[in-house]
Amino acid sequence: SSQNLSEEFAKAARQLKKEAPRIQFGKIDVTHQQDLRKEFNIREFPTVKFFVDGSREDPIDCKGVRQASAFITWVKRRTGPSTVLINSTDQAEAIIHADDLAVIGFFKELHNDSMEVFCETARDVPEMPFGMTASEDVCANYGIQKNTVVVFKKGKPVHNEVLEDGKQNKLDLTRLIKTFTLDLVTEYNLETSVKIFDVPVENHILLFTPMNSETFNAIYDNYKSAAAEFRGKIMFVLVDTNETRNGRVFEYFRISEVDVPAVRILNLTSDAKYKMPADEVTVENLKDFCQSYLNGRAKLHLSSEEIPEDWDKMPVKVLVGKNFNRIVF
Repeated sequence: SSQNLSEEFAKAARQLKKEAPRIQFGKIDVTHQQDLRKEFNIREFPTVKFFVDGSREDPIDCKGVRQASAFITWVKRRTGPSTVLINSTDQAEAIIHADDLAVIGFFKELHNDSMEVFCETARDVPEMPFGMTASEDVCANYGIQKNTVVVFKKGKPVHNEVLEDGKQNKLDLTRLIKTFTLDLVTEYNLETSVKIFDVPVENHILLFTPMNSETFNAIYDNYKSAAAEFRGKIMFVLVDTNETRNGRVFEYFRISEVDVPAVRILNLTSDAKYKMPADEVTVENLKDFCQSYLNGRAKLHLSSEEIPEDWDKMPVKVLVGKNFNRIVF
């Protein structure tokens, strides 16, 4: 909520006042400052923007940051080095074991395109520590031979991403790394919904099923297997159809009792929805569905009436499938 974020923002301001007095924090109530709202195109609340060198032009958006500690890290990485330079295995181990998650970039030399992309990504993912090394000893210790980003979870490597100069971009790497703040399959509930929408992956696949059914474990294992292959490209979400508090999600997808288990893909940017053509939730069917979607071959699933022309005229807005996601989330 805005209130929560406001408190965390204030906490970060107090902490940074001691450490970096050059950085000023301020807050604006745009209901009274319509000119500023217009100038900086503020559409959602709260919005945090970072102004550099006294310039009003192109402030940097600080998106998806909710904790004071992450605010502090985000600001520090914008005003100083974004990653720690690692010179020894001991130093690498200290970073890997300091937190639940850590990201280490292993490079042949410290000045190339891949390393630039890695440093830019670190600026956008303040939730976890980033380190980088060009030490032959350190690379050899982890068995790394190419420019590679490794994500460690609880001290163990969980993902290796080989970086090729000019082929990687910051957004893809940011998406991939941010997904590790969530489980491979995230169960949808009031608590996780915020986190799900914070990760900048615009393609979501949802499995609707009762979690207490006899077939649940087999279906869930298949879903998890497919999820591993599309990490960073499609976010895998599980919706328990026995949980009454999930009602709004079912309404939006027009899922009724009769057709569970059901699988849908949703594109958050366009609000487009796709229905898995096969009925059985097998690994093969899931992979085919995801792949055909990513290749632009999946068939659009239209289950919404058109948005009424006057949906926005009255204090109570009229929502249909096509504008529900955009307005509610």
